[in-house]
Amino acid sequence: MRGPWASLDCEREDGGVCSTVLAGLSFGPRKLALDSCQAAQTHDACIMKYLASPFRFAALAAVLIAMTAIIARAEDMPGWSDTKPAEGPSVEVDGRFMTAYVEQLPGTDVSFAMIPVPGGVFSMGSPEGEADRADDEGPQVRVKVEPFWIGKNEVTWAEFQTYMGMYNEFKQLQTLKMNRAKEQASGDDAQDWELVDKHGWDGEIVDQYDVDAVTSPTPLYMPDQTYMAGDLPDQPAVTMTQYAARQYTKWLSGITGRPYRLPSEAEWEYAARAGTETAYSFGDDAGDVEQHAWLMENSDYATHPVGTKAPNPWGLYDMHGNVAEWTLDEYAADRYTKLGKGPETSADDVNWPTKLYPRVIRGGSWLDEPPMARSAARHKSEEDEWKLSDPNLPLSPWWYTEEPAMGVGMRLVRPLNELSDEDKTRAWEIDVDELRMDVKARLKEGRGALGNADDTLDEAIEAAEKLNDNS
Repeated sequence: MRGPWASLDCEREDGGVCSTVLAGLSFGPRKLALDSCQAAQTHDACIMKYLASPFRFAALAAVLIAMTAIIARAEDMPGWSDTKPAEGPSVEVDGRFMTAYVEQLPGTDVSFAMIPVPGGVFSMGSPEGEADRADDEGPQVRVKVEPFWIGKNEVTWAEFQTYMGMYNEFKQLQTLKMNRAKEQASGDDAQDWELVDKHGWDGEIVDQYDVDAVTSPTPLYMPDQTYMAGDLPDQPAVTMTQYAARQYTKWLSGITGRPYRLPSEAEWEYAARAGTETAYSFGDDAGDVEQHAWLMENSDYATHPVGTKAPNPWGLYDMHGNVAEWTLDEYAADRYTKLGKGPETSADDVNWPTKLYPRVIRGGSWLDEPPMARSAARHKSEEDEWKLSDPNLPLSPWWYTEEPAMGVGMRLVRPLNELSDEDKTRAWEIDVDELRMDVKARLKEGRGALGNADDTLDEAIEAAEKLNDNS
């Protein structure tokens, strides 16, 4: 979201120019640049001269009103405080404090908690003497990590099924947009139609959709199999592809106005370790895993409600076990060798994918033995092998069907700073041609849904329902 721009220039008494600029606003943080004048009264005179024009006064007033609203929203943005909270985790950044917060999905009673993580430097990977160490966990690399927020829990079915519900909502918006008569562009329902037109897809297959465009997963082909591991609202969502996970974070970012994405592999391990250097965040003894993780030995062949085992030292639950979690990275066995000893920064350390698979999954799941849940243990995705039961051609870009994927879910990260346009593309969008062709084919055949996700999507859905009721 870009805010208003305004400027004024006038002559100073000393013959120079005084200029006031109201700079662009993005996602809430305010920027206000004011060129200095040699004397305050000189600047006041400039302002009065500028305001002498009624048109300019009205324009400046409109800008200031818009800025006030946006600044107020920025100062109320969840996760920030001007003072250190009396309790709970916090991270000081430039005189303010990152704090824990709860995000509620607009239009629902579904919410999730985010925890601030301090910045720091750590050794990614495992030392050579660690029990059950795999070759792809070394050599260790020193990585510098900026502060960020991370999900207190894994993404639950309550959260992900809200996104899955967008399939029907996007289809309704699309149908209304494509079938709207010209005379319906005005009249009592004009505002509702404007919302439909803004958020609905017109059915055209193009290479580049609107910046807010998001695809929604198709309905599950075999829900009984997917939900075999559990489908209670507080159980972790599973079997989504990494593309579906990344589109979920884009949808969530659009409707909340805050930037969410998957963690990088380095961020994930840094958060899992929580300042520890042992095999697990609770020590080196796998015999203590019962208190901290749902794994093969204690899971009763199912996922479990999130947050029911002991958290790690930073208050994060299920970093070991329950479900393994997607990261942004492409898997490469020799990745750490190529990085060298470091120090690297976590932003530069991301191994951005150039092929569909394998991609990195971390944390171990209810299907795994304790060694696979170690902080440094690396997992990799499969593609065709995880879709053997999928009868579709092309295979679904949103869902896996096989047992290993029933232990794969996701966790959210919100970075300290806003995502650049480049990072938005890399974190959210299609990144390989094979996937792009599959998504296009699904949309062309009517087996996919697409719509624009922003902070008025909930209003557009309500407008569509009202228009359908009135038809």
